Amino acid sequence: MKKLVLFGLTTVALLLVSGVAFADDNTVAALAVLGNASLTAGLAIGIGVFGPGIGQGLTMLGALSGMARNPDQIPALRLYMLLALAIIESLAIYALVISLIILFAFPYSELLEPFLSVSGAAPAN
Repeated sequence: MKKLVLFGLTTVALLLVSGVAFADDNTVAALAVLGNASLTAGLAIGIGVFGPGIGQGLTMLGALSGMARNPDQIPALRLYMLLALAIIESLAIYALVISLIILFAFPYSELLEPFLSVSGAAPAN
């Protein structure tokens, strides 16, 4: 497990430093920033769904155990279980929204415009 974590951290570090190797080419550096944004969005949704997934599993475990022990309380337990699952799912949706903002709304796009502008282009009349 330690080797896998070390490999993953090394891979992420190399991806983050890849723009330095092409520092003379502004377009490649800007694309490296966009690539890092994609990596960040993927990690955000992956880590952001991990917790709610465990929470939903534990919620179902508790609700089904309660239903098995006390069948008379099934309607009440079902109501509270669905309410808890909706609240837990909202956390996963929040992680999805954050990753979509990173990918498509990209709040740092103004910082990349100098890198993406074409130098030596003829001015418009």
